[in-house]
Amino acid sequence: MIEIDIAVEAGDWPVEEELRGHAEKAVSAVFAELAIADPASELSLLFTDNPSIRVLNRDWRGKDKATNVLSFPAFEIAPGDPLPPMLGDIILASETVSKEAVLEGKPFAHHLTHLIVHGLLHLLGYDHENDEDAEEMEGLERRMLARLAIPDPYV
Repeated sequence: MIEIDIAVEAGDWPVEEELRGHAEKAVSAVFAELAIADPASELSLLFTDNPSIRVLNRDWRGKDKATNVLSFPAFEIAPGDPLPPMLGDIILASETVSKEAVLEGKPFAHHLTHLIVHGLLHLLGYDHENDEDAEEMEGLERRMLARLAIPDPYV
């Protein structure tokens, strides 16, 4: 199975054991939906706050604002490629994730799981830069979250 490295750097996050549970469920749903058997790879999740993610978003994407999730692939791969030994990093900001969950009327755990799924799809080569790719990625997210009894996040 995939090795998940979790670090809580900053922010008001649940305890690490709870975060790991959400991460493992999200990762399992992604690999099940994509029919990836026995994924021998590593994944890093960093749970941080808005000021930290803002710096990363500014330095790496040229967007000087906080965001909910960032993904940094260790290797560039396309959907369906064999998994590299390290997938990369998913970074989440507590204030933004919490605020979005409240504004959208979603349980925090559902929104967090969705963002982990979303970030992992980016590491696996999926993107949403054009309408066709966005439709494909959102469809995958819907099916993956349905496996976890999480309602469609795009309704």
